[in-house]
Amino acid sequence: MKIANIIFLVMIYASVSFAQDTRRSDIPVHDPVMIKEGDTYYLFCTGPGIAVWSSPDMKAWKREAAVFPDPPTWATSVAADFRNHIWAPDITLHNGEYYLYYSVSAFAKNTSAIGLAKNKTLNPESPDYNWEDQGVVIQSVPGRDLWNAIDPNLVFDEEGTPWLNYGSFWNGMKLVKLGDDLKTVQNGPDDWHTISRRERSFELDDRNPGDGAVEAPFIFKKDGYYYLFVSFDYCCRGVNSTYKMVVGRSKDVKGPYLDRDGKSMFEGGGTLVLEGNENWHGVGHNSAYTFDGTDYLIFHGYDANDNGRSKLLIREMEWDSEGWPIVSLEE
Repeated sequence: MKIANIIFLVMIYASVSFAQDTRRSDIPVHDPVMIKEGDTYYLFCTGPGIAVWSSPDMKAWKREAAVFPDPPTWATSVAADFRNHIWAPDITLHNGEYYLYYSVSAFAKNTSAIGLAKNKTLNPESPDYNWEDQGVVIQSVPGRDLWNAIDPNLVFDEEGTPWLNYGSFWNGMKLVKLGDDLKTVQNGPDDWHTISRRERSFELDDRNPGDGAVEAPFIFKKDGYYYLFVSFDYCCRGVNSTYKMVVGRSKDVKGPYLDRDGKSMFEGGGTLVLEGNENWHGVGHNSAYTFDGTDYLIFHGYDANDNGRSKLLIREMEWDSEGWPIVSLEE
C-alpha cells in the first residue's frame, strides 16, 4: 500500500507540475504574434515547426501542437541545413481564412525565404483544422540581394491593397505589394519600398548583414496613421541582448515614416518605445493589436532574473496627446 500511495502521489505531482509548466504566464517565446478566434487567444512564435500556444485570457497559456510537424517540403532548397526551426511568423484573418507567414533562414545570412500557410480555423479540435502550405512568397539570395527575406508582417492599406513588410539588417526593411491571393509579389516601379534602415560603418556587402541593426517590422493602423514599429540593436544574446523597440508613423502605408522629431526612418530615425532595464536585458520583436477596445504591445524580453531566458511580455498601449504610443515595461 505504501508503494502504491507513493506512486499515486508522484503521478499527481507530475500531473500538477506539467499543468503549471504548460499554463505559466512567463512562457518561453521569441518573436510572438497573436490573434483571437472566438473566446481563445492564439500565440504563434519562433520554434520547431512554428510554436503555438492558446489562452482564454492572455495569462494562462497552453502549448499546442506545432504548425509543421515536418519541415515544409521546399525549405531545404532555400537553406540546405534547415532543421524545421521556423522563425518570426505573422498571422492574419482575411475573408474567412487564416494566413500565416513564416521565415526559413540560415542564421546571420540572407539565405532566406518567407513562406505562407493557410487554415480555416485555429481551433485544433475543429474538423476543419488543417494547415495547407502555399510555398514561397519571396526569397533573398546572397550575392544578389541587399535585403533579408525574414520577419514578415502583412498590412492592408485604406483601399484594401495588401502589403508585406519584412527584413533584418542589410539595407533595411522592405515593403512590397501583394496580389489578391496575398502571395504573389507585384513587381511594378511603385510596388517596392525601403521603409526603415540604419547606416552601417562600412561599405554595403550583400553577403554580410553588417552593423545596421534593425529588424522585425510591424505596421499598426491607428487614427489615420500607419505606425511602423521596428527593433534596433541585438537580440538572441541572453544577458548580453540590447534589443529595443522604436516607432515612426505615416499617413501613407508606403511612407515616409517619421519619428516624433520629424526624422525619417529611412535615415535611421525612430522614437523609442521601450528598452531593457535591470529586470529585462533587452526587449523587442513586437506585434501590436486591439482586443476588445484595448491596444496591446506583444513582444519578448530577456529575463535578468532567469539567466537571460526569453519570455513573453504583454503590455497595454496608451497614446499621448500627440498620438504617440506609451508603454510601460513594468506591470
